[in-house]
Amino acid sequence: MNRRRKLLAALGAGAIAAPFGSIAQQQGKVWRIGFISPRSEIAVQDEAFRQGLRELGYVESQNTTIEWRFSKGKAALLPAIATELVRLKADCIVTAGIDATLAARQATSTIPIVMANSDADPARSGVVASLARPGGNVTGFINIGSDLAGKRLELLKEILPTTSRVAILWDPDSRASAGHVRETRVAARALGIQLQSLEVWDPEDFENAFLAAGKEHAQALIVVSVGLVLSHHARITNLAVKARLPVMYTLGLNVLDGGLMSYGPDIPDQYRRAATYVDKILKGRKPADLPVVQPTKFEFAINIKAAKQIGLTIPRNVIARADKVIE
Repeated sequence: MNRRRKLLAALGAGAIAAPFGSIAQQQGKVWRIGFISPRSEIAVQDEAFRQGLRELGYVESQNTTIEWRFSKGKAALLPAIATELVRLKADCIVTAGIDATLAARQATSTIPIVMANSDADPARSGVVASLARPGGNVTGFINIGSDLAGKRLELLKEILPTTSRVAILWDPDSRASAGHVRETRVAARALGIQLQSLEVWDPEDFENAFLAAGKEHAQALIVVSVGLVLSHHARITNLAVKARLPVMYTLGLNVLDGGLMSYGPDIPDQYRRAATYVDKILKGRKPADLPVVQPTKFEFAINIKAAKQIGLTIPRNVIARADKVIE
């Protein structure tokens, strides 16, 4: 009997010692997370990702290092950035946008890649086999922003009922922008709206784009916040105020920074949730087994102060439907 008790005690001690030993090993590990973004600096959504990691126990400079890399709106720089993160032996790479994801996927087929926010269909782009079964080393979250083109135009028509000419500002160098323009053209035809394309290839093009919109008597503007356009949102907002042109953005973050209005997914929420996928992968799950997640939360945001700056009165019924109103 005493021998049996000693055996059980020994087994119990061994069972307890193993997990603690495993935890000690995990605590000694410093995870290296690569982060690729087309923006110029850390933004609100990036902080949401950071917060998501902290809530899961990942603390920078203690058990986690985040290698932040920004291309400043230059898609051509993304492949080199991705290659650098592979060379640094990142445990996981997080990407913002389809261009960054494609660059990371071309740089590695083994390091797990988590899309914090893909602005184009990754299955159509060849990044994953399907949304339900990614099949490779890429998974994450997508924003289906281009699918909302019709809703954005409808909201513009509610605010400006006589609108018949709308311009769309976009970066042709970004793959995701083309989808936005394509879907907006389809929606514009259905609503009887003439759509003017304003392409920006470099920062010097923004002023000329607004001049072109003025010459064609555009009554409103849709800004596709992708690539180069995303990196110059403050400049765009200032030009819109100067031109007294109502602007609908594809990202709510632009409205927080002074833009007039936006309709789209809750991007910070997606970045926060991306941290949960990073956590799962670092704990042993394979990207191939984690389905790509589509957004379920959408926001219509209005900036009343921005409306006053251009002399625009937004109908009360439209304001009442907004999810976020900035005074």
